[in-house]
Amino acid sequence: MSNIRITKQFSFETGHALYGYDGKCKNVHGHSYKLSVTVIGSPITDRSNVKYGMVIDFTDLKKIVKEEIVDQFDHATVFNATTPHIELANELMTRGHHVILVDYQPTSENMVVDFSQRIINRLPQGITLFSLKLQETESSFAEWFACDNVKSIL
Repeated sequence: MSNIRITKQFSFETGHALYGYDGKCKNVHGHSYKLSVTVIGSPITDRSNVKYGMVIDFTDLKKIVKEEIVDQFDHATVFNATTPHIELANELMTRGHHVILVDYQPTSENMVVDFSQRIINRLPQGITLFSLKLQETESSFAEWFACDNVKSIL
């Protein structure tokens, strides 16, 4: 049976600031992120299965990504908890703002790595995360590919 890639796209709004950065992104600002999630697998061949012919039901993939990423990051502000931004984060949280603290600089590059692990941990057996594309502006995005992240075994 052939391996097939399927992709589902998501949108969410998230704010962040890059501590120590030498440009405008050092200021708190937000993006209308677009996330494309591509998984790979073989379509189900069991004719008695209600999902016959599917790699994964788009609804099942949507549930995973929605719970792990969209519901958590939408309308949140992300700060690196290992920097002085923790003070700003704490102040915002005391005022009822939705803040996410991470242990990395919240760039698109680092966020897409974080998202890959969140999704991989939830995929059913036989389905593999193939790639992610996290677009933060119309012309800027970060991509993660499984084939680029295979650990060498010596």
